[in-house]
Amino acid sequence: MDAKTIFNKVKKHEPSVLGHEQFRKFAVLLPLIQKDGEPHVLFEVRSHQMRRQPGEVCFPGGKIDPLDPTAQQAAIRETEEELGIERNDLCEVHPLDYLISPFGMIVYSFVGYLEVSEEEIIKNPDEVREVFTVPLSFFMENKPRIHYVHFEAHPEEDFPFELIPGGENYNWRTRQLEEYFYIYEDKVIWGMTARILAHFVEVMKR
Repeated sequence: MDAKTIFNKVKKHEPSVLGHEQFRKFAVLLPLIQKDGEPHVLFEVRSHQMRRQPGEVCFPGGKIDPLDPTAQQAAIRETEEELGIERNDLCEVHPLDYLISPFGMIVYSFVGYLEVSEEEIIKNPDEVREVFTVPLSFFMENKPRIHYVHFEAHPEEDFPFELIPGGENYNWRTRQLEEYFYIYEDKVIWGMTARILAHFVEVMKR
């Protein structure tokens, strides 16, 4: 292969996350709704029938389906399905930063405005136990609590230590994961949902 062929291929390459083919891809939407004369953030509490994270607070969202044309369309579809709204009830859908999880996920996050009242929402009972709202001003005025989870490297038994400098004494890096927490009345908003929410607040404060 000559240099011209090499660089023609490189020029045509669109950069992405290295190894993204192996990642599971999800899309979520941070819904804003007008209530009591001010914008509120709407949350779901996951049904106890859900296999993953039952009873936890989250945003509408889910796995990106092969038939979804874009991550944004996936977030919109999931929001419609979970909250029982129509496409024209949702407007001003815009992307936030995407999140790469250490657990093999890429989460594409969006923010959108619901042009319905909370009473008009028809939640899907298979996925959503309840919905509730929190004034956006609460998050603008209150920083999240941040706690840390530490991960250590544990190579498998047949790991080829003889191929790396230092062998079995190799100085592996440990990983520190930030976990964000917001507490509002009796609700605990944490994990990925809180992280996306904190990012949105940062965008609002810029």
